[in-house]
Amino acid sequence: MLLSARGIGKHYGPVEVLRDVSLSVRAGEIRALCGENGAGKSTLVKIITGNQPADSGEITIDGVVATIRSPADAQKLGIALVSQELSLAPNLSVLDNIWLGNETVPLWHRRRALAERARAALDEVGLEGLRLDRQVGTLGIGRQQLVEVARMLTRDARILILDEPTATLSDVEIAHVFEALRRLRARGHAIIYITHRLGEVFEVCDSVSVLRNGALVGDAATGAIDRAGLISAMLGRELGELYPPPRAAPADGRPALSVRALAVPDMVHGIDFSARAGSLTCLAGQIGSGVTEALRALCGLNEAATGEFTIGGRRVPLRSVGRARAAGVRFISENRAGEGIFLRLTIAENLLCGQLRRFSRGGLLRRRAMRTIAGELAAAVAVRPARLDVVAADLSGGNQQKLAFGRIIDGAMPGVLLMNEPTRGVDVGARAEIYRLVRRFCDEGWCVVMASSDLEEVMGLADEVITLYRGRVVRQVGRAAVTMHGLLADITQQQAA
Repeated sequence: MLLSARGIGKHYGPVEVLRDVSLSVRAGEIRALCGENGAGKSTLVKIITGNQPADSGEITIDGVVATIRSPADAQKLGIALVSQELSLAPNLSVLDNIWLGNETVPLWHRRRALAERARAALDEVGLEGLRLDRQVGTLGIGRQQLVEVARMLTRDARILILDEPTATLSDVEIAHVFEALRRLRARGHAIIYITHRLGEVFEVCDSVSVLRNGALVGDAATGAIDRAGLISAMLGRELGELYPPPRAAPADGRPALSVRALAVPDMVHGIDFSARAGSLTCLAGQIGSGVTEALRALCGLNEAATGEFTIGGRRVPLRSVGRARAAGVRFISENRAGEGIFLRLTIAENLLCGQLRRFSRGGLLRRRAMRTIAGELAAAVAVRPARLDVVAADLSGGNQQKLAFGRIIDGAMPGVLLMNEPTRGVDVGARAEIYRLVRRFCDEGWCVVMASSDLEEVMGLADEVITLYRGRVVRQVGRAAVTMHGLLADITQQQAA
């Protein structure tokens, strides 16, 4: 085995996070590491990459016991990590980011040679046209993730760990990443691949290891296990139906939301669409299709947006978050940590921080009433009310996302809920809970518009699908007319066979 971790144990105080976990990966193998959020995957990766010490067990490379006390030790041993959270420096160029922190770069080096290697790595992940002097902060989050993968390719690493590398990517970009991984596998690299998108496990991985509650509960070749068996191993129970059944369309059939000639300079070019109350409409498109920009424009987050936006026949001014909110528009961002929740605040504080006036009397807050309402909101989004004092940063990705849903329930009548990639980085069990939560919003009369690059999610959840390509609507179709082949043809503009 190229890498073998045996008997790994880890405690944080009295909490046992890993218990006698063993994981091995051969040269020329892609091994999936699966488990719910909180199963111990991130802790195991931190130990292998030198970010955390193990309390017990050992790691060997090529059969030799390795001492990994820091990320620098891991890099010297040929271990590279592409983390779920971006580690790029936004004010530096693409070229500088690719080589940042790489200890193989000598003090005296030829920048032209570094540029040539960076260019080859970017080409390998499908960023052929990206300029090396482009400031990384000006790129969309999907392209930033691809730069992260390219950075990994420039390092002389034999053991590669990828933590949710495709969570923000379109299907075309994911295909580029998979092609790169297959080439690396053919060259003899050992790859540990962490993902919540179970379809990817069977598409690109040779084997899979499953963690549950800090212990290894499954280890198999992907050809020897099916999707249902994998889910059962992850959850310790049968999941049941992942997507809730669709509901009948509203009786009056009137659109609650209407968009005409919506434009964002260079990104969205005069799109028209409508969405109904009580239903879920999905905007589907690749990174750069204008889907994200359109949603952000409708909730007032783009000051350059133009066009006409109406809700229930009433015009909603663009370019104003306050006016959008007053009209009943709520937004859940794909960037939980940056725009969705306050990581340093507790669950209760997050749920109520947007409606403090409701609990203010004479300049004082009614703490008991706040506690009661916070408990009700937590229960409404399937977060345990007993955990109200837990800091948001300590929650799993799924519970953080449910907290973002809880923040929009503020006593207002059902309005328009805009969501961008609501299940990004969320495990399969939490996804099912979020899908049921979204469907409940529809049942209560909300008009829900979701952007998603996960086409399986689009097909399983949406009542209506609007496809976009390069800032223009391709078509709007009902659930019954949606096919995977048609979606791919629309968002890539490949000719249907």
